[in-house]
Amino acid sequence: DVVETQEHYKSRWRSIWIMYLTMFLSSVGFSIVIMSVWPYLQKIDPTADASFLGWIIASYSIGQMVASPLFGFWSNHRPRREPLVVSTAISVAANCLYAYVHVPHSHNKYYMLTARALVGFGAGNVAVVRSYIAGATSLTERTSAMANTSACQAVGFILGPVFQTCFTLIGEEGVTWKFLCLQLNMYTTPVLFGALLGVINIILIFAIFREHRVDDMGRQYKSINSDGEGSDVLDQNTEGSIDHIAVVALNILFFVILFVFAVFETIATPLTMDMYSWTRKEAVFNNGIILSAIGIESVIAFMVVKTLAKKTGERAILHAGLLIVLIGFFILLPWGKKLPNIQWQDIKNNSIPSIAPSEMLAPFWSLPELQLPANHTEPVGCPVAQSWCLNTPMIYLAQYISSDVLIGLGYPVCNVMSYTLYSKVLGPKPQGVYMGWLTASGSGARILGPVFVSQIYTHLGPRWAFSLICGVVVVSLLLLEIVYKRLIAFSVRYGRIQE
Repeated sequence: DVVETQEHYKSRWRSIWIMYLTMFLSSVGFSIVIMSVWPYLQKIDPTADASFLGWIIASYSIGQMVASPLFGFWSNHRPRREPLVVSTAISVAANCLYAYVHVPHSHNKYYMLTARALVGFGAGNVAVVRSYIAGATSLTERTSAMANTSACQAVGFILGPVFQTCFTLIGEEGVTWKFLCLQLNMYTTPVLFGALLGVINIILIFAIFREHRVDDMGRQYKSINSDGEGSDVLDQNTEGSIDHIAVVALNILFFVILFVFAVFETIATPLTMDMYSWTRKEAVFNNGIILSAIGIESVIAFMVVKTLAKKTGERAILHAGLLIVLIGFFILLPWGKKLPNIQWQDIKNNSIPSIAPSEMLAPFWSLPELQLPANHTEPVGCPVAQSWCLNTPMIYLAQYISSDVLIGLGYPVCNVMSYTLYSKVLGPKPQGVYMGWLTASGSGARILGPVFVSQIYTHLGPRWAFSLICGVVVVSLLLLEIVYKRLIAFSVRYGRIQE
């Protein structure tokens, strides 16, 4: 056995921390403009409508879905520094393109679409990040490292909108540098800041990142990715085949986990507007506060689950996480008798009947009851066009908040455990392609989730939408029960170590 030296240990963890940073910047690249895409799109190209906005939002996930297996394959056969640097450079270039989408005289919306798709393509490096962390940690270190990775990703999603909010102080006009044809305003400065972070990341990858590989026991091994560092190591023992049934099952479970969370994120604003007669501004603000709180809850869950997994094991925690998500969506089913306020609007005189304050619900932090001012022109309540509004009971605010808390707890638990189990099942073989497919399945879920819920919720209502989600989670729990005994580490399966 080759005992790991202190120098190797420090170098290995410095490289892992660079991977944490890469994961953080990848999620920041998605969320830092998410709040401003629509107004910027309207400003640069008045021909763009809300449906095209949907394509721009989805383009990030489409780009990531395409790129993840490609970068994963690349990382299996070459030093990982190569795909990491190239992918980050693509993201930097895409952010710079986004800052210049106002320059062309026509088709500006297509330039924005291309820029966001390329940012997503660059974010395909998360497959490389996770495969590296899986290969550079022992079994005892794996759960903690994967939890830290997911926590960095979650923090990036939380801080992205915070950065965007800070940059709004610059204003819509900002400063124009004519010799560069560049406008520094509240729309372009965030992406240029993201590009700067990407350049810093590339420098750190060259300066600090090193290829390291250890087996499940923590012993140093040679890897095909090695660039000559650490020659005094053992050759890797990869005898034995991967349990592909377990691999496919975990891909399906991961798809379901991200699918239901994408549904949850998408439905928040329309659901609260329909059920509680919130205006667009109130729905965005209130749900922004709720989602921020859920983000903080998720980071705490990532930290707690690291310790809990050592006592109960990853499979049991994944099972518990899915049960919590199931309960969260079950609570969202309409149970009462009271119907939501109906959005009556006479087309001829554009009149809106008064709504009694007692019939409306206040936001959860006890703001005054919502009331429509005399000159208010925005209709509120459940639209008559959605026929289910006339016969489906409302979802009370207490139900909605309780569901938020449970889903905000169950999702991060399932996310970390599925990644951890997946890396352990794959074992010592190169994981780049497999991690690429797992990332691609998650990206596909983020694309299909909003499409599913927008269609089912609009036409059939929350009872059908959330019942179907509960059914999907129940099926995933049954799948987990079927493959439960197969979800074990590669080394445990072949008797090299005890579970």
